[in-house]
Parts: sequence; structure tokens; C-alpha cells
Amino acid sequence: MIIYKDSVICEKVYEGLNPVQLIEQAIKRGEGELTDTGALSIKTGCYTGRSPKDRYIVKDEITDDTINWGSVNRPITEAIYDDLLWSIKNYLKDKEVFAVNGRVGAAADYSYNVRCICEYASQALFCSQLFIKGIDIANRDGFTVISAPGFKADKDKYNLNSEAFIILNLKDKTIIIGGTQYSGEIKKAIFTAMNFFLPQRGVLPMHCSANEGKDGDVAILFGLSGTGKTTLSADPNRALIGDDEHGWSDDGIFNFEGGCYAKAINLSRDREKDIYDAIRLGSVLENVVLDNENIPQYDDDSLTENTRAAYPLNYINNIKDDGRGGIPRVILFLTADAFGVIPPISKLTKEQAMYYFLSGYTSKVAGTERGLKEPEATFSTCFGEPFMPLHPKKYAKLLGEKIDKYGVRVYMVNTGWIEGPYGTGRRIPLKYTRAMVSAAVDGTLEEMGWRLHEGLDLLVPKSCPMVPEELLIPENTWKNKEDYFASMNSLKEKFQKNYKRYL
Repeated sequence: MIIYKDSVICEKVYEGLNPVQLIEQAIKRGEGELTDTGALSIKTGCYTGRSPKDRYIVKDEITDDTINWGSVNRPITEAIYDDLLWSIKNYLKDKEVFAVNGRVGAAADYSYNVRCICEYASQALFCSQLFIKGIDIANRDGFTVISAPGFKADKDKYNLNSEAFIILNLKDKTIIIGGTQYSGEIKKAIFTAMNFFLPQRGVLPMHCSANEGKDGDVAILFGLSGTGKTTLSADPNRALIGDDEHGWSDDGIFNFEGGCYAKAINLSRDREKDIYDAIRLGSVLENVVLDNENIPQYDDDSLTENTRAAYPLNYINNIKDDGRGGIPRVILFLTADAFGVIPPISKLTKEQAMYYFLSGYTSKVAGTERGLKEPEATFSTCFGEPFMPLHPKKYAKLLGEKIDKYGVRVYMVNTGWIEGPYGTGRRIPLKYTRAMVSAAVDGTLEEMGWRLHEGLDLLVPKSCPMVPEELLIPENTWKNKEDYFASMNSLKEKFQKNYKRYL
């Protein structure tokens, strides 16, 4: 029996099942099938990604004046939340459900228990692998997630965007999800909750990857999709702390999660060996097409380009088992600039770091979205705008304070285009980007000397080991420098227009 708020959610509950038992239940219930490596492959129906317009935060006395309300953080009343909570409980009461207990936050002082109550065994498996295993018995503070993909809301009755909904009640630390089976909604709803509570405790929550060198030096990498964050953080000479969500306290960096939720489109063992090999018994594949022999066809995007693989962090080699690291020495902002304007690497002042952190810039190229003919600038504040419930300046202020306090070096790395924009130039070779990142992390870049890129007011290195010197000054790689400066000024205007949102 599961009781929540003094009422029974469900009489029939499976609790404490291990991954194999959850897989057996999922297959028995027709939720998915096994791949040739033993991973559970499922389809999530019409929702193959997050549904931002269906996510709401309850507006009450603790959120009214704190949440950055708008198109990202959409308000909903307590009355509607209570009605939908009652409706979900009524929907689940005669069904078999699956309960999973875990934690979010590897640092004990900033850890929250997470209890997931799932209609589907496959989602319970996802939760058991993505969150840190076990609960802190001494810590009674935590979140409850109730996920019922089969429950469809009456959107007209509740004035919702659709039949699906993800509602965060931050006062009660409860999240209710209905109408969507996409498991990423659970992961990112918890991340959003952490982004609300941790800044109030002086901890900076970050949408970033983090790794640690052999001498304990920590580097964190921010970057939107397609910038190379996963690839560049997977360094054989550095242990992975985590690949997506972290907190930064006065004690250092800590991972929020116990697993990974990686994109699987075009996955191959040659390009991403660790991820490819992690997809085995206990892993979950979402919307990956299987052939007649149940072999995943990772290059098949007929269901969605947003195919996903979820697996425990310990399925990856060379990780920090405790999910923790010291104070970072280096911060890297990754951007894939399709305009060919931003230098391959540049050093940022604290003020510039706060500016580019607020901007969260990268660009989309033709073919990534229907109707996109030219490169398009994309801005996602703090490199994770959909998950930041507070005003962006609160996160930027925390970042600036920590840079100041600990003397952290900050660099911007352009993993995008050189010798011109997309369509004319070429993408910078990965071997050069890796060399620049390594030089930034180990301090070699600081010995090379700097020159000012006056157009962008950025410091670029005079040289970098293993990188042709002419590539470090972007305009030098263009055939026509006038074209470069015209493109540069156009991009600067886009930055300035975006930044007005924060004034």
C-alpha cells in the first residue's frame, strides 16, 4: 500500500525490485523488449521529448515572488494541482504500481531523497538507474514523483496546454506527471527542483559535465546540445564525476545523479565507445528502432532524432565512484558557433564569464530543424534555461562570487566553424579542440601569452601546443576579412538583443 498525504494512492505496489525484476515486469506487461545486449527498449508514444508548454509550477506563498514567471516557468493554481493530484490517485488506486527510492545529490549535506511512484515498470527502472541508489534514513527531506503516463487530463477543464502535464509543487516537494511516458520529464523536473532550493543554501546548481585529473584538479564543462560536452568531458586521463547535472558548494563539486541519459542518435562504438558499451542489461533505450534480431539501429531517426539511452554511471569506465570532486580550477563554456566568428579558445574575465553564462550561446545549422536554411543563433540562459526557475541573474551572481572566491580560470571554446561560416568554412577538427582544452585545463595555455581580439574584447592565446597558430585568430582564417567583421557585428547584435532580457 502507498499512502501519500493521508490517503491511499494504490493498494497493489511493487517496491524494492531490482533492475532484472523490473525488466521482467516491463516485458510481462508489454512495455518493451530486450535488445541483443540485454537493454530494455521502449517506445514513448507521441511524446518523444520534453514538452515545455506542458510544464507548470504551483504559484503559492513560497513561489509567488521567487520564480521567474513567464513562458518557461508557467504558473498554475494550487486548486488545479490539488484536483489533478486527487484525479491521479483515483486513477492509480486499482492498478499495480512500482515504487523506487533513491537520492539526488552526492554530497550528504545537499542530498535529497527521491521517491518515485510509477505506473510503468520501465519508468521505475529508469528512476532506479538515474538517481543515486539508496536513501539517507537520517534525512527526512525529499521529493515525491508520481508518474501516470496513462492518465490524460481534461485540458479544457483545467486550462492546460494539452492532455499531458508536469506540475511541480515546490512547497510540498511533489511532482505529478500525466499523459507522457518520456522519462526525461522525471529527471528534469527533479533538476528544476534542485535549481530552486540549492541557491537558497549558497550552492550553485549547474547544467554541466565535470571531470577530475590525477592530481585532483577539477574542470567543469558547460555546453548546449551539439557543442561536444559529452565528448570532451570523456577524457581517458581524467575521471568522470558526471555528465549532466552538478552542484558547487564550498566543499567542491558533486554530481546530482547516479546515472546518465545520453543521446543515442547515430551512436557507434567507434565514436562513443563508453556509451555504446554501457547499453546492456539494466539500461533503457527510448525510441530506438530495433531490427528483426533486436539489434538497435542507432542511425534510424524514424521515431525521433531524440533517441535516448539511460544507464547507471558505473557502467562507464574511469569514473569517480563517490560522484564528488574538489573546487574547480577551470570552467569551460562550449559553443558551436556556425557563424565562424568566435575564437577557437579565449580567456574570460569574471564579468565576461557572467555575461556568457547568462547568454548560454550556441547555434543551429541548416538541416537540424525543418525549414532552417541558414545558421541560427540560440541562447539558453545558464546553458539550461528550461530548468532554471529563479531569475537568471541569481545563478550568474553565484557563479561570479565563486570565480572571485576561488580564483577559477574561465575559457570559452568554440567547437564550431573556422575559415568562414557554415556552408563556406569547415568545422574545427576535434584534435585541435582537444589540444586546446587540455592546454587550458593543465595550465599550459597560461604560459603562452595573450593578445586582445579587439572586435570581441576577448583574450586569445598567442600559441597553443599542437594547434596551428593561424587558427587562433578567427578573422585570419577567412578569405575576406571584411566579411568576417560584418558577420561578427551581426552576431554581437544578436547577443545584445538577447541580453536585454536580463536588464
